[in-house]
Amino acid sequence: MEVRTRFAPSPTGYMHVGNIRSALYTYLIAKKHEGTFILRIEDTDQNRYVEGAVEKIYKDLKSLGFVWQEGPDVGGDYGPYIQSERKALYMEYAKKLIESGHAYYCFCSQERLDDLRNKYAENNMTFMYDGICRGIDDIEAAERIKNGEKCVIRFKMPKTGTTSYDDVIYGKLTFKNSELDDIILIKSDGLPTYNFANVVDDYTMKISHVVRGNEYISSTPKYKLVYDAFGLEMPKIVHLPMVNKPDGSGRKLGKRDGDVTFDSLLEKGYLKEAIINFMALLGWSPGGENEIFSLKELEENFSIDGISKSPAVYDQVKLNWMNGLYIRKEDIEYITELSIPFIVDAGFMTKSEAEENKEWIKKVVGAVRGNVEYLAQIPEHIGIFFGEGVTPENDEAREILVTEDAPVVIKAFKEKLENISEVSEEFVKGVFKEIQTETGIKGKGLYMTVRVVLTGQCHGPEMPEILNILGKDLMIKRLGKVVE
Repeated sequence: MEVRTRFAPSPTGYMHVGNIRSALYTYLIAKKHEGTFILRIEDTDQNRYVEGAVEKIYKDLKSLGFVWQEGPDVGGDYGPYIQSERKALYMEYAKKLIESGHAYYCFCSQERLDDLRNKYAENNMTFMYDGICRGIDDIEAAERIKNGEKCVIRFKMPKTGTTSYDDVIYGKLTFKNSELDDIILIKSDGLPTYNFANVVDDYTMKISHVVRGNEYISSTPKYKLVYDAFGLEMPKIVHLPMVNKPDGSGRKLGKRDGDVTFDSLLEKGYLKEAIINFMALLGWSPGGENEIFSLKELEENFSIDGISKSPAVYDQVKLNWMNGLYIRKEDIEYITELSIPFIVDAGFMTKSEAEENKEWIKKVVGAVRGNVEYLAQIPEHIGIFFGEGVTPENDEAREILVTEDAPVVIKAFKEKLENISEVSEEFVKGVFKEIQTETGIKGKGLYMTVRVVLTGQCHGPEMPEILNILGKDLMIKRLGKVVE
């Protein structure tokens, strides 16, 4: 069987955690089986359409590395790949269901439906259409349509028996037909509903696997019955486990719950490589102790068998840990490019200054990246490299500068700097040994004194990095404010 998967987002807003994970798993299933990954835009809900959202979807998916072989922008044999451009096709298939007796025209007004819905609510019952239009024959329906009466096309659900389908993750699932509503297939504006468009599109695009969140488990028997009415085989259904909030409530993570959009994660300085890795583990187990995977490694190792039935938890602590690991292991040039906007926004440098001093910024980022979990934290750690003077950060630092040895060390270090043309590797390696030999001062009294007078802190980057980054002139200025 040729594997053909599709990611079908709606252009109604930004990509959130659920979108990213669905796109990733859909992509990985296709790659694992050397199949075709398809992008389809589901824009049948025109009321919620957001201008520019389609272009944003393209940009985000490309940024993540999820390359599609068929889609609105690249074409393919089964297009168009935007639902609003397939309107005639949906009507054609809906009329086939009317002709076979599996669907009917419904002329109920919105007022009647609202009244019916209120009655159900008053009795604490789940709303179901009462099927009053099921008995309208073809002649009456045609006449009412001719007279301009608004209508929708509904599917005629069986009222007895059960419907079952096999879920790749959850196994065989069975539902009572009496609990299935007569879903709308075509709305009064002629556009299909999500429920119907999916069936038609997945069939006509020859989709082999449908990957979606398990909130659609109870809707799938409706799709199954539509497939059955056409005499078609339903694709393999892969329902992904829910992603829950990290608060232990067991509630689903929602779009409004903090940093759950792709953009919000990027804005805080989470790396796309870490985001992909983290999302892959939200419901999938690699079957070993290793949890760090590049996208290429995920393509090779991913398996549907590793998808869990149990809910995943959006663990912010784990995401932070994983992102910090990626910040440390990725190429410093790459991390520097990503860090510059945060440094500029924090007011340390202008954009042009950052471009002119990129090599120096690379040293700064390299010195502090081991202490950050996401790049928005970079500004918190780089203040020691800016400004002509520093202030001891706490009592511990202040106490170091008032010891008997401090003036001796500071003066000796300043003299060493004044006798060189620039800070070299040789100077960095030998300066502390020379001062120790000349003054007899060693250990904390030597190293910590120089650290505090140069940075105001007792802890931070390694001393060789500090000396290299600050340079001769800035260090002399800082030392000069303490000892003349």
